[in-house]
Amino acid sequence: MSSKEIYWAPIASKFGKFAAWVDGEGRLLRFHLRSSGAAHVDRDAERNEKKLANVQKQMAEYDAGKRRDFEFELAAEGSSFQHEVWNALVEIPFGETTSYGALAKRLGYPNGARAVGLANGQNPIGLIVPCHRVIGSDGSLIGYGGGLPLKRALLEHEARVAGHPLDLFSV
Repeated sequence: MSSKEIYWAPIASKFGKFAAWVDGEGRLLRFHLRSSGAAHVDRDAERNEKKLANVQKQMAEYDAGKRRDFEFELAAEGSSFQHEVWNALVEIPFGETTSYGALAKRLGYPNGARAVGLANGQNPIGLIVPCHRVIGSDGSLIGYGGGLPLKRALLEHEARVAGHPLDLFSV
């Protein structure tokens, strides 16, 4: 199979209807927090629920509180800085949050909170690469492509599964 083949499918979740894309090798290319318009994101992509069955399975496990970490080979397109930020997002522990500033400092960019925020906002694999775990330095819920109600719901779900109350001021 050629890696140029791209497949997509809607992904059902208790949090809403999402959409995901994989290449011919099964690597996750995109995970959108809304399924509307998904058929038009990549007109060459073939809708194929079977090719996305593993994504649907892992999402169902996440919904049920049985999965804290996703196991996908990721193949998102982006700059080296974006990939550096996205890789750092995956390191944020399940059920915890951090701020844009703290993430920037950890990456060695003490004045780079805004740049980290922009890279975070360009994350094409939302939820799977957990950009929802990044909040404002004052504990506020800011900047989420799926909307702030979804961000809060995901953070509350993860806190509940992790066995502690949601604390947005723990950054």
